[in-house]
Amino acid sequence: MRGHMGQVGPVAAQVMLLLAVIAAVTVIVWAFLGFDWQRFFVALLVGIPAAAFAAYLLAGLASARSATQTSLQSAEARVVGIVESAMDPIVAIDEAQRIVLFNAAAEAAFRWPRHAVIGQPIDMLIPTRFRDDHRRHVERFGHTGTTSRRMGSANILSALRADGEEFPIEASISQHIEAGKPIYTVILRDVSARILAETELRKSKDELKALASAAASAREQEKLRIARELHDELAQAMTGLKMDVGLLRLSAARTGGELPSRLDKMDRQIDQTIASVRRIAADLRPLTLDDFGLVPAIESLVTRFREQASVECELAMSHPEFELTDLQATAVFRIIQEALTNVARHARATQVEVTIVGADDQLVVTVRDNGVGFAPGSTPKPTSFGLLGLKERAYLLGGEARVSAEPGAGTEVEVWFPLSRDGAPA
Repeated sequence: MRGHMGQVGPVAAQVMLLLAVIAAVTVIVWAFLGFDWQRFFVALLVGIPAAAFAAYLLAGLASARSATQTSLQSAEARVVGIVESAMDPIVAIDEAQRIVLFNAAAEAAFRWPRHAVIGQPIDMLIPTRFRDDHRRHVERFGHTGTTSRRMGSANILSALRADGEEFPIEASISQHIEAGKPIYTVILRDVSARILAETELRKSKDELKALASAAASAREQEKLRIARELHDELAQAMTGLKMDVGLLRLSAARTGGELPSRLDKMDRQIDQTIASVRRIAADLRPLTLDDFGLVPAIESLVTRFREQASVECELAMSHPEFELTDLQATAVFRIIQEALTNVARHARATQVEVTIVGADDQLVVTVRDNGVGFAPGSTPKPTSFGLLGLKERAYLLGGEARVSAEPGAGTEVEVWFPLSRDGAPA
């Protein structure tokens, strides 16, 4: 019977109890209205079981209420346990934005004991300059009817510890109705360690960028030194040797024999050596870039590419209103040089277009060919650093490099970087 009554709900038990009491009272009243011993004993026989049944129902109702109360208390205990064991700080506030819940993680994060903050305004946990904005944010959130969302447009907010130290947090806010009034719950996370790591990583990247820029500058200076030595010393020495061979040829012409033909061969070899020296010097560092500027250097580069690769190459440039720094001019030249080298080695193209456009404080360099292209996402060879070098040069200038290609549809290399009016990287 007890097991059966355990299944009776509180409302059903109340109805059954009411019916049993009515029945018992009715029988007893009926007996006393027309009292005689026979009716009195009939009333007792009927009323006592009815009263016993009513008492049983009353006990069942009390048991159900007790079980419900125990269940509610157990659920509340579980919720409290979950909140207290949470690793992230949890803070709840009422409609007046006074703190009504402050878990153990919040005590550790804000360094406030719980008894010192319960009932206090949430402002005590927020830096002064953000308090008005925070109050307006919570009020707007309450009016939206949204149950939860992330706080802060950039997802990083500032909180205030008991000792006045500010620290960065990520936070989300939710709301629910309790006793007819809204309760706002904020779950937050101290991201000081992450922000510090990101700052250190950014600093390290900036240092590596500065180091790479310095290394690239030193490399270009060394190339310039070697190129000048090749051009000024070796090439001049070979030119002097060529003049001596010419004088020997005049003298040998009177004697005849094999000497004139040998001198002719030497003269041709000297010409080839001088051409090789000049080509090597130009590849190391085009002297026209330092002596005459970027435009003549690129024109010379494109002309040499046409002759050596036997590929038609069109050059189009729009002159910006500002001058490029040595670093930027060198980078533009090297980007085009590397792109044309890749075309000559791999593209099997018949036509190439090189464009340099300066607009909106930005310089855009594009090299496009009609060659064989390659499949997007294909893995480059481990020893191929051409495209990586393009991206690195663009990165050092604060820009980006993009390479797009389709099999049989050619390849396009596009590099852009920002400029300021004085020619320095923006």
